[in-house]
Amino acid sequence: MIYMGSSISLIDEFHMSMKNEFEMSDLGLLHYFLGLEVKQVENLVFISQQKYATDLFKKFHMMNCKIAHTPMNLNEKLQKEDGTKSANEKLFRSLVGGLIYLGHTRHDIAFSVGVVSKFMHSPSKHHFGVAKRILCYVAGTIRVPDLSFNLNTQCSIMLCTNLIL
Repeated sequence: MIYMGSSISLIDEFHMSMKNEFEMSDLGLLHYFLGLEVKQVENLVFISQQKYATDLFKKFHMMNCKIAHTPMNLNEKLQKEDGTKSANEKLFRSLVGGLIYLGHTRHDIAFSVGVVSKFMHSPSKHHFGVAKRILCYVAGTIRVPDLSFNLNTQCSIMLCTNLIL
């Protein structure tokens, strides 16, 4: 069970009441959960999907891809029939699904992923290339934690990338 809060005393009280009611063991602070890496330093919590993104690079043989400075070409107009051959639907869906999951912490790719996800039923080679470009953009912005929370403030969430143009 994962639980959190801004008050140590409330967390301890909840933990003790759960321990009294159920047999359980304390595994300590959360470090990794469902592809999310969690790092806690004093009153800050950082959430990242760096390992998940790296696994996507490996899966699609893009470990050394050329860095893209934007997730999608500014003038990109995707169409159902774009004159290129059909792409492998299973691979395309796997890549776009991975990008959708990555979008939980990478809100900077959400729009672009939404655009390419419209072509899940009949992707072309061009659509696949656009999806791969999003992954190349992620490669250039992977080193900074995606989300951070300050536990001392009222609901302060910060999104970061390390994009350098």
